[in-house]
Amino acid sequence: MRLSIQDEWNRLSRGLKALDVQAASILLIAAFIVILQMKLGDRSFFRSDIAPLLELDRSGLASWIWWFGMQGVLGFCVPVILLKWGFKFSWSEMGLGLGDYSFALKITGLYLPLVIVGTWFLSDSSAFQVKYPHYSEAAINWNIFLVYEAFFLLYWIGWEYLWRGFVLFGTARSFGPMAIVIQAMPFAIMHFNKPFAEAFLSIIGGVALGALVWRSRSFWIAVPIHAAQMLILDFWCSLRARSGSTGIGFEALQKAFQALWN
Repeated sequence: MRLSIQDEWNRLSRGLKALDVQAASILLIAAFIVILQMKLGDRSFFRSDIAPLLELDRSGLASWIWWFGMQGVLGFCVPVILLKWGFKFSWSEMGLGLGDYSFALKITGLYLPLVIVGTWFLSDSSAFQVKYPHYSEAAINWNIFLVYEAFFLLYWIGWEYLWRGFVLFGTARSFGPMAIVIQAMPFAIMHFNKPFAEAFLSIIGGVALGALVWRSRSFWIAVPIHAAQMLILDFWCSLRARSGSTGIGFEALQKAFQALWN
């Protein structure tokens, strides 16, 4: 069987013409952003290349600000610029409108009390107290805590928008609701190094959160749903670190809150 270069070229040309360039570009760009974040946004890169250049402390707050800030820029700012001015999306098409805000507020209102109570219980574990906040100085200094958590929130905005904004709404024109599954797959794969249960649940969580954003027609609901558990857990663990509060009852809660003024 003789290989015809002309025939193969014609097949390639027909395939390229049938390709949805916009959806393909968005998916490839998302992969490129992840690689950039892993290489340039990593704290190890900051410690080895950025901190010496700027004469900054390699292990202090600056390394966390770099990591969180880079995720915010690469995951939110860059995709917004590309969708808005590169692909000519409207704000609502990008998931940055209010959407069905009434529905979103109701879901958030039901979810947050569960997170507040649940993380209070978790924060009583010494294993969690040792781990959270990741930057231990934030647990004992409120000024550092506020700066750390502000950039941590920026991190969550970038992380969530990359999947539940850029990929979900960026491919919605081509794939419709199937975009919910498409955005969940790379999100789940990014959890490969997590404990098995968390990695497995990330598949379900990614689909569920994508569906919730799709239903709301707005990306914004994804931020409190995903970020609240980490931010609130940091808060409880910081209160316990400063107050020495143990237990989960009212007296423990009262003692913990006394740390707000210490």
